[in-house]
Amino acid sequence: MIGESNVATRKATLSLKISEFEVPPMQDLLIVGRKAPIGPEAVRRMAEALSPEQFTLIKLDHPKIEAVLLRTSLLQIIDEKLLMTIIMEEAERMISESMVLRSELKIVMSVQREVDLLWKSPV
Repeated sequence: MIGESNVATRKATLSLKISEFEVPPMQDLLIVGRKAPIGPEAVRRMAEALSPEQFTLIKLDHPKIEAVLLRTSLLQIIDEKLLMTIIMEEAERMISESMVLRSELKIVMSVQREVDLLWKSPV
């Protein structure tokens, strides 16, 4: 039986690998610059043709980045706002308005729990 004094912690370790857009284009996410040669709708259509219903397009109000296309399953693991904050912090350091960046994103969950041990005293 788990008591009220038990403590559970959950942490996630994120690892991003970001590189310039290449063929084949699909990894875990694409970051589309405002003046990129391919726009967000074309990226969404390409993803839908290659991997139907596997990607979500998130349009942004950002000076250099117009949209991020990411694997929908990632949003089932981690909150969209938190994920987008991390992606934006890292991508805006290297992206220009005319670039499309692709990124591999792996999420590793780490769970640690603390429980009370109940010991019966010998009679």
